[in-house]
Amino acid sequence: MLNRYPLWKYLLIVAVLLTGLIYSLPNLFPQDPAVQISTQGDSALSQRRVERITQALKDREIPVKGVEKQGDQWLLRLESTDDQLPARDLISDRLGNDATVALNLAEATPGWLEAFNASPMTLGLDLRGGVHFLLEVDMDAALTQRLEVNASAMRELLRDERIRYRNTEINDRSLSLEFTGADDRDTARGLIRREFPDFDYQNDGEGRGARLVMTLTDQKVKEIQDYAVEQNLTTLRNRVNELGVAEPKVQRQGPSRIVVELPGVQDTTAAKRIVGATANLEFRLEARSDTPERETETIAFRNNPQRDATLLRDVIITGDSVSSANQSFDKNGGPQVSIDLDGTGGTLMNRATRSNIGRSMAVVFIEHKSRDRVEEDPETGEKTTVRDTYVERGIISLATIQSAFGNSFRITGLDSTSESSELALLLRSGSLAAPIYFAQERTIGPSLGQKNIDRGLLSVQLGLLLVVAFMLVRYKVFGIFANIALAFNLTLLVAVMSMLGATLTLPGIAGIVLTLGMAVDANVLIFERIREELRNGLSAQQAIHAGYERAFTSIIDANITTLLVAVILFSIGTGPVKGFAVTLSIGILTSMFTALLVSRAMVNLTYGGKPVKKLRI
Repeated sequence: MLNRYPLWKYLLIVAVLLTGLIYSLPNLFPQDPAVQISTQGDSALSQRRVERITQALKDREIPVKGVEKQGDQWLLRLESTDDQLPARDLISDRLGNDATVALNLAEATPGWLEAFNASPMTLGLDLRGGVHFLLEVDMDAALTQRLEVNASAMRELLRDERIRYRNTEINDRSLSLEFTGADDRDTARGLIRREFPDFDYQNDGEGRGARLVMTLTDQKVKEIQDYAVEQNLTTLRNRVNELGVAEPKVQRQGPSRIVVELPGVQDTTAAKRIVGATANLEFRLEARSDTPERETETIAFRNNPQRDATLLRDVIITGDSVSSANQSFDKNGGPQVSIDLDGTGGTLMNRATRSNIGRSMAVVFIEHKSRDRVEEDPETGEKTTVRDTYVERGIISLATIQSAFGNSFRITGLDSTSESSELALLLRSGSLAAPIYFAQERTIGPSLGQKNIDRGLLSVQLGLLLVVAFMLVRYKVFGIFANIALAFNLTLLVAVMSMLGATLTLPGIAGIVLTLGMAVDANVLIFERIREELRNGLSAQQAIHAGYERAFTSIIDANITTLLVAVILFSIGTGPVKGFAVTLSIGILTSMFTALLVSRAMVNLTYGGKPVKKLRI
């Protein structure tokens, strides 16, 4: 019989629609602006202390909607996003360095929906507010740093083998050593080649000018640069986690760029200082008076540039060997950082300090920085911005080694608790494998994010209203079927995005608006086909059947073509474009389901198996 579905198909449609309804409902419960308090180490906050903080907020006329304990963290729900920054500042002043205070958006999903693991869509930065950084990894510096490490290891190897060398030079992707004669150079070449196979070796000059030039292979250069980006990704993720930001995004973009998005963060200066810090530590021995000048370097103290010390160029360990670091205080109440080393770092530190008791060891703080300057072409007058990179080194502390160090020791001589806290954070999260520079940054306030949400919802509502009105006027009863299917389509679209954990952005809302128009496009094709079949003399039942059957191929072809475009946009696009592509792709699939199955089911239930003389279409 024409226009009848089997029972299983009706049950399948009902099951899909009920599932969509359940998983779309959490989006009707907006997230609460909140402040998240995370304690550091073993210093957990007591219930009583949190109550005092809550009372202090109320005294400052910042209403607290609710207080929750989540493991070692406390979550204070507020009434408005405008209260988040004042609340965070007040709590930070009260707790000092005892805790990390971060802005957050807390879910308000009812418990019965959470039982189904239902949760709302994640809002993107343009809807939620926060900071966006686009970081550029300095690939040349990554190569230079690796060459410096190799040069230090080569010099140590030559000293152990008692082979005399003179100058070490690093240029682009190569380094060279100068020897007193060709015999020493040839011997050194054999030794170094066995230990460092990733170089191409070339002799240059003879006699006292004999040099060994070592150039990194193309494959090794690519490996070093890829490692620099991946290691920086890991370090930045660790730093962001230390900041206590909820749902951050740190991802690679292209060969040398990294995108960092911190939702809810409004203090751009603090975030930029932590995220972009290129600080690292080096532990070096102070040079003796008889140490050759080529093996030493004079460095000023970080907080007292008038004072300096002469140190060995060779590094005992760097901050990369630090496995844990925490801020603490010495017996005089001064700030210090307690450090734990990994196995290799502990071995190297113990070996160096055991054989140098009574000698001074320095902790050197290193920062890679950049500054922009404008250059003008003398011929054309065209101005271009040039970025100069440079390295700042400063001694934090210089102390006499009293006994051999193990895997744990302390750094003293720091100026303030904020300096010790930040240094501990940077050491815990790891140093960057290569310097990074801010190619782009922008801040979106929570009020602007709310405006974007309001405008986005208004555009969806207007689009929906216009489509609904058109379908009712044009197709009468069949327009009602199309509009009901359209409502189900929007419900399924939101449900699928929520289930997949997709992020809703402003371009994503544009994708929803476009989907609304495309969703009824399939119904328009079907209904026009039905009208055409009626004009050709078919009965009502035959026209309905022929309309759905003969429009099917056109609908599939049109939607598959659009879906392919959406997939291409997703594969080559950046964040906002990806958000649009995801929403569009999901919308295409849900619209095909509702147009071909849901609307047909309603038509079948209304007209199927009944004598129909006239269709209101």
